[in-house]
Amino acid sequence: MPHTSMLNHSDTSIVTIDRFIIEQEAKFPEATGELSGILYDLAVAAKMISSKVRRAGLIDILGAAGSENVQGENQQKLDIIANAIITKAMDHGGRLCAMASEEEEGIIPIPPQFKCGKYVLLFDPLDGSSNIDVNVPVGTIFSVLRRVTAGTGQGSKEDMLQPGLAQVAAGYVIYGSSTMMVYSAGHGAHGFTLDPSIGEFLLSHPNIRIPAVGKYLSVNDSYERDWSEPVKALMRRYRGLDGKRDPMNVRYVGSLVADFHRNLLGGGVFVYPANRKAPTGKLRLLYECNPLAFICEQAGGAAADGKRRLMDVAPTELHQRSPLYIGSRDDVETALRILEDDR
Repeated sequence: MPHTSMLNHSDTSIVTIDRFIIEQEAKFPEATGELSGILYDLAVAAKMISSKVRRAGLIDILGAAGSENVQGENQQKLDIIANAIITKAMDHGGRLCAMASEEEEGIIPIPPQFKCGKYVLLFDPLDGSSNIDVNVPVGTIFSVLRRVTAGTGQGSKEDMLQPGLAQVAAGYVIYGSSTMMVYSAGHGAHGFTLDPSIGEFLLSHPNIRIPAVGKYLSVNDSYERDWSEPVKALMRRYRGLDGKRDPMNVRYVGSLVADFHRNLLGGGVFVYPANRKAPTGKLRLLYECNPLAFICEQAGGAAADGKRRLMDVAPTELHQRSPLYIGSRDDVETALRILEDDR
């Protein structure tokens, strides 16, 4: 169904992300502008990170920083820089009561000199950052939830440990040949491309719709020997080896945002199953899976953990991991049918 916000825009209209957010907000008289402010601030942080990524080969910010994050993974220098940029861009606006990052073990509190608001922000500051040295696209992923605890003070884990269906906004930024921000506040998924000459995100992909049946399969099949038999059967189906469908084209970059972005626009499914070495999955439910699931569903796609709709899962810890099957609706539904024997 066409998105009504586009009725006032011609094909040649120049629409900045600020203007678009304002137009969206105007549809809801009860809106306070706080969520819009969060999205503005995230766009500013994205511009700053984009600038750092573009210059990564020119200044000494490539490579590992010599430390590990809470996941036990080597932190890249740009991970630390991106984490600091988002934290500092978001902590003083009076709209958030707490933040959490994939790079930090616990909650990031709002500094005591600043007012606390009614939202929490969860983010992966630089997804795929290990690829930065070889010029593969990387990205930022974010999720916004409304606090559920009473009061106006600091937020808590209870505010963050909500199922994905409770998200009020989510999005990602991909830093590739161009920088693009895709977000949804629950009224469709919309993409904005950064024009570096004027420093503005311009509406380039209104009301994104993912095809119901995809042509791309994104999976790291080096784990095949550790997959269960139903997962192996699913991969045979996707590749057309069981004779029940045309084969999908395998496209795997190894940067979640890059793989998801391609499949969102062109149709396809990204798959990261549980395996013998990672029985609960590898990707982070709160920082990666839920926000991309929100975007995907808003674009007409689907996301599951192999057993159920992903956004129905009630998280129990900040750094919880999950399997992920996300993309074109029919392809995700195929996964749920074939994986029934895994349940």
